[in-house]
Amino acid sequence: MKRAILGLVCAVAVVGAAPAEASNRFFDPSTGTWQTYKLTTDAASEIARKKYQRKMVTYRSNVEPGTIVIDTRRRWLYHVQENGKAMRYGIGVGREGFTWKGTEKITAKRKWPGWTPPQEMIVRERKNGRNLPSYMPGGPENPLGARALYLGNTLYRIHGTNEDWSIGRAVSSGCIRMFNEDVEHLYEQIRVGTKVKVL
Repeated sequence: MKRAILGLVCAVAVVGAAPAEASNRFFDPSTGTWQTYKLTTDAASEIARKKYQRKMVTYRSNVEPGTIVIDTRRRWLYHVQENGKAMRYGIGVGREGFTWKGTEKITAKRKWPGWTPPQEMIVRERKNGRNLPSYMPGGPENPLGARALYLGNTLYRIHGTNEDWSIGRAVSSGCIRMFNEDVEHLYEQIRVGTKVKVL
């Protein structure tokens, strides 16, 4: 049992973007050998759900209440409240080469949004053996999830996901992913025009 727990902890520490099943190596000090551990997306999703739970936290800053602050390095989104508090949500962020920083405003809100992948994404994914549709209607299979908050005139969104394992990871093309129930919660708390700071 101890070996399995050690393997799980080590696997979580080294796993990157998880496909259907990710192979990870960890050193087993009891045998002095390297072992392979398979982390399924279900296991990765369960780990993400435990680590990145929505929570009201102390948040001291000079940021105006109502503002959304996205800490891409720590993988948290903060919806700043009065009295030095913020609702904190776990997020997934852009992978290397797809990160960005800046200040935008929410320009639109959509429930179960349709998804039109940009042409450059379609071409890039085709090179990786994945064929994307030119359009996908909203629904449980849609990668934008249950809600989307559109950021300025950019192609970026704060949105839900049908890949819970991706929360806490840098795997997107620059969008900010949230658990569906978290983006639904945030969606009800904010309005068009809300300021968003991406750090």
